[in-house]
Amino acid sequence: MSGFSDRFYGLVNLLLQAQCPLCQRTTADTFCQDCQRQVQRCQFPSPGWMQQEQLPVFAWGRYNGALRRTIAAFKYEKKPHLSQPLAQWLAHAWLNATDRTTTFTVVPIPMHPSKQRQRGFNQAELLATHFCDQTRLSLQAQGLARSRETTAQFELSANDREQNLADAFSLGAAFQKRSPTGSVLLLDDIYTTGATARSAAQTLRRHGIRVQGLIVLARAEQERQENSPPTLFDQKYR
Repeated sequence: MSGFSDRFYGLVNLLLQAQCPLCQRTTADTFCQDCQRQVQRCQFPSPGWMQQEQLPVFAWGRYNGALRRTIAAFKYEKKPHLSQPLAQWLAHAWLNATDRTTTFTVVPIPMHPSKQRQRGFNQAELLATHFCDQTRLSLQAQGLARSRETTAQFELSANDREQNLADAFSLGAAFQKRSPTGSVLLLDDIYTTGATARSAAQTLRRHGIRVQGLIVLARAEQERQENSPPTLFDQKYR
């Protein structure tokens, strides 16, 4: 009977295990150990604030390799559960690099409602929710609204990206009722040229709301940020 029980519970444990989103091997955790190490190798040695034109940016890692594949699986392969470990790593890095006594309101970059219905979730909002759980910062998911649907940014040149996002955002319902008392931190999954974040920040600043900077999971390599044509990867995961 003992042998049968061992086999039964072994089968139950196997069925309860999930597949690694990168290699599809069975794992008891979100990632298998090998793939988790590959993702974490994408982390910057000392994540911190970096001035990017008009907006300081805090990024956890480089947008390439295993981190890039993980973000694609998260967003386009309907794996919202990946937001939790990614946000925890981001929050841990942010807490280690910043003054914890300063309070901020975190505002995720919104998606247009039609695109969010198609995807089923807003990746920035999921990341922001878990990020705020870890950092204890205030979350305001309704601080901004996406008032106009836009063309995918990677399809456009750097100059066209700014025009594409003109008037794309509006003040969200929550901030229409009451402005935040302190500064705002925008949060998104990826920073490339910064056009999206700048447009969002400009919308808030026009209403007298202070924007301290942008927090992102990944920052694109400098040479890929400007005027680079879309790759096959971009075309698949648009």
